[in-house]
Amino acid sequence: MSEEQTLSPDKNTSLAPSPYPPVFAIPTQAGPKGIRFDFNAGCRVKLPLQDGVTWRIKLRDLDTGNVLFEHGGLTDALVTSSKRWFVRFGIEVWQESTTSENLPVFTHHYDATGQDVLIQFPIGTLGDTLAWMPYAARFAEKHGARLTCALSKLILPLFESAYPHIRFVTHEDVVEQKLAERFYATYSLGLFFDDAACDWQPTDFRFVGLHKTAACILGVNPAEEPAKIQFPDEGRPLEEPYVCIAVQASSQCKYWNNPTGWAEVITWLKTQGYRVVCIDQKPVHGTGIVWNHIPHGAEDQTGNRPLAERSRWLKHADFFIGGSSGLAWLAWSTGTPVVMISGFTHPTNEFETPYRVMNWHVCNSCWNDPKERFDHHDFLWCPRHANTSRQFECTRLITSEHVIGKIKSIHLSEKFNHEQCEKA
Repeated sequence: MSEEQTLSPDKNTSLAPSPYPPVFAIPTQAGPKGIRFDFNAGCRVKLPLQDGVTWRIKLRDLDTGNVLFEHGGLTDALVTSSKRWFVRFGIEVWQESTTSENLPVFTHHYDATGQDVLIQFPIGTLGDTLAWMPYAARFAEKHGARLTCALSKLILPLFESAYPHIRFVTHEDVVEQKLAERFYATYSLGLFFDDAACDWQPTDFRFVGLHKTAACILGVNPAEEPAKIQFPDEGRPLEEPYVCIAVQASSQCKYWNNPTGWAEVITWLKTQGYRVVCIDQKPVHGTGIVWNHIPHGAEDQTGNRPLAERSRWLKHADFFIGGSSGLAWLAWSTGTPVVMISGFTHPTNEFETPYRVMNWHVCNSCWNDPKERFDHHDFLWCPRHANTSRQFECTRLITSEHVIGKIKSIHLSEKFNHEQCEKA
């Protein structure tokens, strides 16, 4: 016996946390003798009320052989697993008898082949969605499921043509069209900071990285790959060589906090013949007395523009420079080299890039430290050195020389690849 729950039918059975659409209140799949079941927000089995009948139920993990829950004497009960991530559940139900052996009435082994499955993405998170989409597609391929993905309407257009075998909807569509009534299984992707019991993720995401946590939740191969995206491409937006940069972030710890860094890099890039284009959403962002502006010397292409336009700028850029941001993940998806400047995250948190800029001589990787709870409401969050001379040293002490060295290595790599092609 383990962590499973027995809930009375009059209690709230919408187990999905905000900000996801709720699962259907009643299990969607019909079994014999009025039993209902599904795998929406974990394994759920509804045992009916019948005169003089009591039920015994067992839930198993078919891959590990573990019995997760077993209980008898149940009437009119909803049994739900505590684990909402992918488990290949086995369900067994008996009708109990006082005079003879219990009568087996229902057995079901999880099988999503040909079944409608929903994977929910949080809205408002470009990088997370791009990071997780390949794993959702991998789930559909592995199980042969009819997959629906619910996500932001702003990101959805990038995926529709790239993944034609997946149905893409918004969270509003799930609710308004009552789609939850049809799903065999539902999985919610997210960064569950306070999930100490690992009910929503099999392991803390800070151990495995932002993108690979989706692989863990969905039970698929964690090998990373960029998301497939498609968008109208009208060719290069500029004739001259150019690079894209993104400097803004949702918290100050995500910025490159070297006070002269951007100015020095942009000046150097211009001596190399590049135009430098800033594609952030906001030209200025901050709080209180701390405000971050578009760097001097960068061309302003900020604003609330479609992601397809951002994708076009990135696709034709020689490379992208920025922090651990959604635009970095978008650049990776377009195949553009990414120079990523980050100190508050460990390199395993993001996709692998040979042009990662990290200063190991100073405090780093607090985001991936489970002892440090990230505070979304504290724009100046620096858990180890707040209000000291060491605040934000993780990127403040990343030099422009370090960043320029990584940029130069892009050219060396391109030169090497060109020479190899000529030899071939």
